[in-house]
Amino acid sequence: MNLFLRVAIAASILNTYQVQAQKLKKSDKLVISNLQKHVKYLSDDRLEGRRAGTAGEELARTYISNEFQKIGLMPKGDKDGWFQPFPINDGKDYSGDSYLFIDEHEINKKDYFPYALSPEKIIEAMPSIALREEGVPWFLDLGAERDANKDNPHFDAEANILLKAKDAAEKGATALLLYNDSSQVFNPKQRGDQLPLPVIYVSENVSKKYFDDETATLEIKMKTGFRIKERTGNNVIGFINNNAPYTVIVGAHYDHLGYGEDGNSMLRTNERLIHNGADDNASGTAALIELARKLKMEKKSSANYLFIAFSAEELGLFGSKFFTENATIPLSQVSYMINMDMVGRLNDSSRTLTVGGIGTSPSWASTFSSISDTRYFQIKFDSSGTGPSDHSSFYRKDLPVLFFFTGLHTDYHKPGDDAERINYEGQYRILQLVENVMKKTPVQNKLVFTKTREQQTVTSTRFSVSLGIMPDYSYSGNGVRVDGVSDGRPAIKGGIQAGDIILQLGEHRTSSVESYMQALSKFKKGDSTSVRYKRGDNELSADIRF
Repeated sequence: MNLFLRVAIAASILNTYQVQAQKLKKSDKLVISNLQKHVKYLSDDRLEGRRAGTAGEELARTYISNEFQKIGLMPKGDKDGWFQPFPINDGKDYSGDSYLFIDEHEINKKDYFPYALSPEKIIEAMPSIALREEGVPWFLDLGAERDANKDNPHFDAEANILLKAKDAAEKGATALLLYNDSSQVFNPKQRGDQLPLPVIYVSENVSKKYFDDETATLEIKMKTGFRIKERTGNNVIGFINNNAPYTVIVGAHYDHLGYGEDGNSMLRTNERLIHNGADDNASGTAALIELARKLKMEKKSSANYLFIAFSAEELGLFGSKFFTENATIPLSQVSYMINMDMVGRLNDSSRTLTVGGIGTSPSWASTFSSISDTRYFQIKFDSSGTGPSDHSSFYRKDLPVLFFFTGLHTDYHKPGDDAERINYEGQYRILQLVENVMKKTPVQNKLVFTKTREQQTVTSTRFSVSLGIMPDYSYSGNGVRVDGVSDGRPAIKGGIQAGDIILQLGEHRTSSVESYMQALSKFKKGDSTSVRYKRGDNELSADIRF
């Protein structure tokens, strides 16, 4: 951070407590009332948490596009419309394409499931439970496996199943039937290499009825088949064309967690409750709408403005990544991007506001030093252009970014994030600040971009080392696709590039981002290992040191 920026930050913090809240004008109160109206609608139970690709998301996007239209924006989505649809992989569904008969009795779909990595096959056989012969399915008692390894601290139940499946296939088994483990659940998004044979888990009810006599011979008829499930998210995009050479993008995601079906809720009670997401991120979406209204009323501007309400941010920045790969305006004509995510919980006493991305352009220092109303806030500046929100997608395209955020709170990703807990005046003050930042930032020329340090995204796994990659969270294939690499870190030193797919760290397979994080947790600083990765059709290996 340069000296000029340090002075600006110091001045901002020094004056924080010297400035009292300005008296609100009638026009200010109208904007605050609008913010409240937007947040209340978007976080209403009727929208059921605005999960991407659902009817609740459709209600939200229709509301936003209607507001954009009333303001007088131009639609800038696909086919001259407001929306930019994109696919969301929802995993596999076995219910319509699989079956299991035991002794001519059809087993209810609720009482069995095939592993999603199973190959699609039809099998008819007469196996004996105790005999493991070629050409028939084998049986595996997971409870017995667990008991046999109870004193083994390194026992990995899932890895054991995969190992047993491989061993069974090599010895001539045609399928593997698992039972006696109540923790087994169908994972429609299971990632990894395809299994060498179908693996099916059957419930306790079925196993007790048919598998108790290990000497029994059973008539098995089975099929493993799947359909790919997909839902559609939609970005909402509006444009103000001032016939300027460059465009400023302002964004906020409008999706939230629904009932927590995607496993991203912080609620640990297993209750099926609506997550309304008033702060996350109805607050940023409301500010986006009102900022568009204010900028549309400007008589003269030196920039064009593109307003994007992103969907599927909560799934891993899907919407913003899709936009940057399929932009509806040339990214070469974009000067910078501003992201507002969770701007509704400004504390009235501390007034702490985090502004990220300050290091992505040398212009930001002079911009903030020239704005007097930063004195209303105690601003925490963060240089990094990355983090778990949509500005990261634009930083990846070498665009300067800013990220406005009032911080985490106890209702984060919980059902308690409701409209009555929003600080609407604080939200309005942030909107004013963003507007002033845009007015004070020169856009006659394209803003200079500078790279910054990388931030890790949020994960439940603790680890003390980093490979130095930004994972592509929208990738649904086997492995972890690299969206970007950090200078000076192990990945780039090992020759790994954006677009490569990490398959293995040392002996640990990395079929998904979560398994990649778990693999990282096995290493400490100073450890050396190998990385197996795929580039195009070629598998490569690199030696790295953490």
